[in-house]
Parts: sequence; structure tokens; C-alpha cells
Amino acid sequence: MARQKGIFKIKGTIGDVTFYKSGDGYLVREKGGIDAKRIASDPAFQRTRENGSEFGWAGKAGKMLRTALRSLLLNSSDHRMVSRLTQTIMKVIQADLTSPRGLRNVIDGEAELLLGFEFNIRGKLGTTLFAPYVPTIDRVTGEIKVDIASFIPTNMVVAPSGTTHFKIISGGAEIDFENETFVTDNSETAILPWNAIGTAIISHTNTVTPNSTKPLFLALGIEFYQEATEL
Repeated sequence: MARQKGIFKIKGTIGDVTFYKSGDGYLVREKGGIDAKRIASDPAFQRTRENGSEFGWAGKAGKMLRTALRSLLLNSSDHRMVSRLTQTIMKVIQADLTSPRGLRNVIDGEAELLLGFEFNIRGKLGTTLFAPYVPTIDRVTGEIKVDIASFIPTNMVVAPSGTTHFKIISGGAEIDFENETFVTDNSETAILPWNAIGTAIISHTNTVTPNSTKPLFLALGIEFYQEATEL
């Protein structure tokens, strides 16, 4: 892979060279690879087909999770989030020790490997919100909760320059990866002032199906605001 330089940026294919734009800028690469029909039928590429199948499942599972949490991610994800999530879900799938290669899946894998996944690598929750929070997932009641004791915002929240207000958001999701359905519930605080006055206790309860056997997820985030000033 090479990077394009100069005034004019090219997109397209010239001969065996492809010019394209990515999140890293304008790049160039040489065309190549093995014929797709050979990969699909040649026994020598059995492992490639198995890996491709599992990668496809990882992409589909990642899309399901992103769609379920879409309202929380609209302003809270980076441009590499999709690929990072797919890579993490691949690890979940590869942890499946019961299914044969090519058929390993999220359900029989280790979904716990998604614990702590950051949807915005440029604004990590762990380096933004320092107020202790207690997450709770009660499968019997279907309640996916997060509780945060009172805290002083300026001490416990690292805010971008110009911030005047913020709010805490959370979401609970029950995802059926096999049937591609989900149940979600979201909560949020009021828009709170970013100052030196202690907040009220924050308690979010997001409700999904009681006694569900499907994977359950909890997402927690923070949004920042700047109050406009009159001229």
C-alpha cells in the first residue's frame, strides 16, 4: 500500500493499479489476488473458506449490535469503529470450542470479550468519566441497569474545551443473532451543568425480555454540550 502525494488526488483503476480514498487519506495499491472461483472450490482453500464464513458472521453480528445501539452511537463513534468491532467479534467467534471451524458463532463463543469495548476510540469512556458506576444485568427480570452515585462534574468528568453541560446515556440490548432480531431500551439524564456542584444520584433501568436466553448487553456513554451565548 502506498500513499498518494501531490495536488491532484486520483480515484479509480489504471491498468493494474487502483487509486482510492480511505480513512487514512488517498492510497494506491496494485491489483492482484487469486481467482474467486478457485477459492470457492479448490480443497487447498478450505481454511480460507472457513475463515471467510466466520468473518461474514462477525460482520453480520457487529451490524446487529450497532443497529440495536444506533441511537446511542449517532454522536459517539469513530470512523474505525466498525472494523474494530468486527475484529473483536471475530475473537468472540474464535473462542467457540464446540462448533467446527467455519461454523463457529457468537452464541457459542465468548461474548464477554466485548466487555469494555470502546465505540469511540478518540473519546474513551474510561478516560472521560471517572465517577464510579455499578452495572447490573438481571436476566430474570430483564432489567439492565447502571447506577452512579452523586459526583462533582468538574472533578469526575474530563470535558472538551468549551463544555458547559453534559448528559449520561445508557442502553440495554437483547440480541437474537440467529434470527437477526433485537429488543432495546435506552435511558438518559437531563442535560446537566458541568460545574462544581454535586449531581443527584443517577439510576438507569433499561428493560428487555424477562428470562431471555439471548445475549444481553449494556452500553454507557456521555455527551457534551456548549451553551450558546447571546451577543
